[in-house]
Amino acid sequence: MTTIAPARHQETATDPRDPLGRLQRFFDPGTVLPLHARDKSGVLAAVGEVDGVRTVAYCSDATVMGGAMGVEGCRHIVDAIDTAIDSGAPVVGLWHSGGARLAEGVEALHAVGLVFEAMVRASGRVPQISVVLGFAAGGAAYGPALTDIVIMAPEGRVFVTGPDVVRSVTGEQVDMATLGGPETHGKKSGVTHIVADDEADAVHRARRLVSMFAEQGEFDLVAAEHGNVDLQAMLPASAKRAYDVKPLVHELLDNVDGESSFEELQGGYARSMVTGLGRLAGRTVGVLANNPLRLGGCLDSKSAEKAARFVRLCDAFGIPLVVITDVPGYLPGVGQEWDGVVRRGAKLLHAFAEARVPRVTLVTRKIYGGAYIAMNARSLGATAVYAWPGSEVAVMGAKAAVGILHKKALAAAPEEEREALHERLTAEHEAIAGGVERAVAIGVVDEVIDPAHTRSKIAAALAAAPCRASHHKNIPL
Repeated sequence: MTTIAPARHQETATDPRDPLGRLQRFFDPGTVLPLHARDKSGVLAAVGEVDGVRTVAYCSDATVMGGAMGVEGCRHIVDAIDTAIDSGAPVVGLWHSGGARLAEGVEALHAVGLVFEAMVRASGRVPQISVVLGFAAGGAAYGPALTDIVIMAPEGRVFVTGPDVVRSVTGEQVDMATLGGPETHGKKSGVTHIVADDEADAVHRARRLVSMFAEQGEFDLVAAEHGNVDLQAMLPASAKRAYDVKPLVHELLDNVDGESSFEELQGGYARSMVTGLGRLAGRTVGVLANNPLRLGGCLDSKSAEKAARFVRLCDAFGIPLVVITDVPGYLPGVGQEWDGVVRRGAKLLHAFAEARVPRVTLVTRKIYGGAYIAMNARSLGATAVYAWPGSEVAVMGAKAAVGILHKKALAAAPEEEREALHERLTAEHEAIAGGVERAVAIGVVDEVIDPAHTRSKIAAALAAAPCRASHHKNIPL
């Protein structure tokens, strides 16, 4: 679409909701070029630069009818998305809208539907990021939900039906923040990927992600060598102790201008799985890591689904994956089975098996059972699987396995001898089952590596593999 006169020298409006002001704060200074004349449509769309990267953005005009979406405003969003598709540019939506315009009736509903169709058409072709700065209600709630990344400012509210409707239909008493605020969507629903500190932080995080997607960079293997540290030293001395995997992830990835490059996504949701984007030796990578601090690192229905969506996001945009595993298996229980752990866990298997991007798995302590396969095993097409010394690869822990395999013998042993027998049988089982050594022998683990060379080994493996993208759509699983 042809741009109109640049808005380089226009003053930012005093109303903080003004769309031009918000776009000026999002884009690099002096680069905002509106895609249409300013009107009363409730939307302003523009092209500009983000750290020098050409980017398309549209912003709800909350100063006009609360940013409600009418036919003309929806047309501006569709045109902006089409402009992004045509130029291969990222597209960012700054949302502050009460939904479809009531006065325009079904025409407005149809127009909102055309916005959704455009978003789906762009899915997997160009990165789509939503920044929710105020209300994204009714039809506007599904706009952010259809994009790849959702960032919420503290004033953001996302819900299909507001508290009044909820109260009249169900009798439930709830306020707007509890119904659809950042706390709710960051921890309970998983709708939002990032909960920002304020509007400025939300814009900053969106800009950072634009750079990650659009300027992915190349691996600098010399820098990877220089950045090597003994990451295993960050783990507790006892293998039975839980720990937070996030410091390890930060240490694995680059620091940029004194700040970790890791941008965690959905950090408050399904916390036994850590997902996020960062840079490794200068190149954008996606990281998935089991977090033993939460549920012992177990996979559950929510964390498997969270991981599957993230794998597909990275695969769609050609972002290599680093998978850090320390997992005792899937979380057992009636609640998990009823919550669809089989169905939702299968999504992660499908996502990894479908992925074409380079993806390296690192076993830090243990990987057992079905989780061994689900966390990017060789059988699902992993580029490489590495393990640290002393790690375990098995159907289950040796002691637990012996408890099942030798249940009768243990029960028959005198009580004072039972523990010693259990330990002896455990040692025998470890020798027979083979552990990580057996996994290396049959080729499902490529190498037991020096933890002090982890960064360079992973970077080299990813750099040597063809970097391909699957170019599938990124359905919000």
